[in-house]
Amino acid sequence: MTPPLPPAAVAVLACPVCRAGLEDVGTGLRCAARHAFDRARQGHVALLPPTGSPHPGDSAAMVADRVDFLAAGHYTGVTAALTGAVLADGQPGTVLDLGGGTGAHLAGVLDAVPGAAGVVLDVSRYAARRAARAHPRAMAVVADTWAGLPVRDGSVDRVLVVFAPRNGPETARVLSPAGRLVVVTPAADHLAELVGPLGLLRVDPDKADRLAVSLQPHLVQVDERVHRETLRLDRAAVRVLVGMGPHARHLAPGALDAALATLPEPVEVSLAVRVSIHRRA
Repeated sequence: MTPPLPPAAVAVLACPVCRAGLEDVGTGLRCAARHAFDRARQGHVALLPPTGSPHPGDSAAMVADRVDFLAAGHYTGVTAALTGAVLADGQPGTVLDLGGGTGAHLAGVLDAVPGAAGVVLDVSRYAARRAARAHPRAMAVVADTWAGLPVRDGSVDRVLVVFAPRNGPETARVLSPAGRLVVVTPAADHLAELVGPLGLLRVDPDKADRLAVSLQPHLVQVDERVHRETLRLDRAAVRVLVGMGPHARHLAPGALDAALATLPEPVEVSLAVRVSIHRRA
């Protein structure tokens, strides 16, 4: 039997048609204007605009690779750094994870904040199916961040964006007055040992500047920290790492197999991310 949706999570959501608040009616969500959104048997709810979304999101294969890689604990350091930034300004009551995929990072944050409720928002229905089971105090929503967030004004204490696109105006709108946005982006040397040998996408050296521009004038950075560690990965883990990210769309399977064979085993890989904290301007 599918467990009930967390009431505190439902309370932050808004109808994508009329922007009114939503209530849990057992089989899904409904607003006062009787716009209804069924809950899938896997537990998630789709709150897409009437026109749908042109973005397909991550495929089933990409999501499966992400589940395997995160379950192996390779990114627990990223989750810990994210959690530390979330708690830097006190304990939040509500947390929204934009482009949150399988919900693994949000689950780690909620474990550290016993009273909080969370929402994972992702355009991929495959990711939402996984995220619906990520944590008992979280729910998963299929939505398109660029079409407007199905979230009530000023209702969220923390917004998380981990390796995902950012919508500055919408994030500022949904943050509470004292709320914070926490963004995790790759540093220049992230996965550096794999970029050349495997032909991976390189981190834009101007990424930090582009992040600031994407959030201004709606949000202002108040802090930044860097997390670095060295991972020791076998070739199978490297394959899964490549498969779960944007690199998967740019590499032919045969080329990847040949490149993987050239790597030492295990291979030491740099994990390097920037964690920035922002408030409403």
